[in-house]
Amino acid sequence: MIRPVIAIVLCAALAGCATRQPAAPAVARVALPVAPPQGEPGDIAGLKSEQLKVAFGAPVFVRRDGAIQMWRYDSSTCKAFFFLYPYGDALLVRHVETVPRGRDIAADSACLDTLRGHPPLS
Repeated sequence: MIRPVIAIVLCAALAGCATRQPAAPAVARVALPVAPPQGEPGDIAGLKSEQLKVAFGAPVFVRRDGAIQMWRYDSSTCKAFFFLYPYGDALLVRHVETVPRGRDIAADSACLDTLRGHPPLS
């Protein structure tokens, strides 16, 4: 009588092991880079897309994520990234960053001055 009980218990234990999922592999965690400083250049924030084109020319690259756009401008010494968001029937600059960054804000004014009014590099 005891042997069938032991057999049932062993079968149940083995069945439990058979349905167990293998452990998920460990995912390597990568630290995010430090966020750029807050703030926008006063003469850039709020520009309409048409005004941005007049000031900086045609962007080298445009990325669209739904209604939001990122425009990139390049010079031999820096890059500028303008983030445009819809506002009514227009797209407005809401954020700008440069590489290299500015000291107190995310955009370096010397980089923006270099790019202003110059056609993009080919």
